[in-house]
Amino acid sequence: MIIYQLFPRVYGATPTKRCGTFSDINDDEIERIKSLSVSHIWLTGVIRHSGWRDTNPAVTKGNAGSPYAIVDYYDIDPDLADNEANRMEEFEETVKRIHSHGLKVIIDFVPNHLAREYKGDFTDENFYILPNQKFITPVDNGYMYYENPAKATGNDVFSPTPSLNDWYDTVKLNYTNQDTWHKMLKIMQFWCGKGVDGFRCDMAEMVPVEFWRWAIAELRKSFNVTMIAEIYQPNLYQSYVEAGFNYLYDKVGLYNTLENIYRYGQRADTISDVWKNLNGLDDNMLRFMENHDEIRLASRFFMQKPETAYPFVALSALMNRGPFMIYNGQEYGEDAADSDNGKTSIFDYTYMPSMHCTDAMNRVSIFDFYRNLLNFRENNPAITKGAFYDLMWANPWYNNFDPQYVYAFLRYYGNDKLLIVINFNIYEGRNVTVAIPEDARKLIGGCNEKYNVELKPGDYQILNL
Repeated sequence: MIIYQLFPRVYGATPTKRCGTFSDINDDEIERIKSLSVSHIWLTGVIRHSGWRDTNPAVTKGNAGSPYAIVDYYDIDPDLADNEANRMEEFEETVKRIHSHGLKVIIDFVPNHLAREYKGDFTDENFYILPNQKFITPVDNGYMYYENPAKATGNDVFSPTPSLNDWYDTVKLNYTNQDTWHKMLKIMQFWCGKGVDGFRCDMAEMVPVEFWRWAIAELRKSFNVTMIAEIYQPNLYQSYVEAGFNYLYDKVGLYNTLENIYRYGQRADTISDVWKNLNGLDDNMLRFMENHDEIRLASRFFMQKPETAYPFVALSALMNRGPFMIYNGQEYGEDAADSDNGKTSIFDYTYMPSMHCTDAMNRVSIFDFYRNLLNFRENNPAITKGAFYDLMWANPWYNNFDPQYVYAFLRYYGNDKLLIVINFNIYEGRNVTVAIPEDARKLIGGCNEKYNVELKPGDYQILNL
């Protein structure tokens, strides 16, 4: 399973087209995406959300609004349609078009919070009300917004005065009320009825696991749906898998470890702690090196060049059987050069220069890296079906090996046996001797005791054993 996160508003935008639309996700683009061995397209921000059409600027983030401040759970964002009146039909046609290429569709489900000016059938009983307190927006832009009594803010701020760093444009839903449970299940059922194959559930950990256990079971009585949880608390992983989630974000484990290796010189052998701490949930973890919340890899605030990220992406993609995800523009080295934080804004009308770059050779080179890596991943049983064996314990410093920068592991299935060795040092190469211990050789059906591997700076090698 490889997911391509596609943010339509930005995906189809150009220097002369303010906002992308569903028509930009045409047959040629879907085939281009499919060539990366993508199996699922995550259409981000398609449900109607805050923005200039619907919400007061005093409670709206950016000039386009947050896709996670939902205004109407049963509507499509009008900006994404060529004909606003036919926006739902255009969405349905896009889903069918993606399906016709053999790919599946995921959309966001935002269950924890919604826009302060939500237009649906939710009442005060569905929220946390702060009696006798007036909401005060942290935004000082000359616009007045009235809310009295105030509602609790989406990121668990039970105060009428959230800060600019809070999710002040949203209000938190109250799951102590069973009515909220039924309304949220109905929303998921509605979108499954439109052909959606799965949901990436925003901040799933902020919603009680008891709701998920009930709702996912109810949903699967009628639909074969893939459920992905955005979750950052490892102590909750097991309970959310048991509640029915197929996959969980591996942000605080693998992503943060790889970021620390690059930024702060954390040892490569600490990657071993990631899988050890998962207690067998490796196949349930969604791996990525970019998404809408993270800094672009090629940004001046992170790795500066897309090529620098290659060993980190390779490790993330090849380490386990679980799904892998890339974010639109990553395959061309998008660097969000015009932003002040290295991220492609999800709150503003913007575009990705890399999608329209005239440096064709560089674009092709970066795209080829991702295509070759992901095609290899999806066409090799040792990766898609095989087991994982961490070689770090058998390769200490004194064995002509460098665990500060080098990470080595086996992937194997039947007669397919791979040794993967990665050098995270982007300045220096490494000539290493990788020892394969006796129990590993027995597990995989035999191989040499040692392999000499020459690694260039920021390099990885895959050896067929």
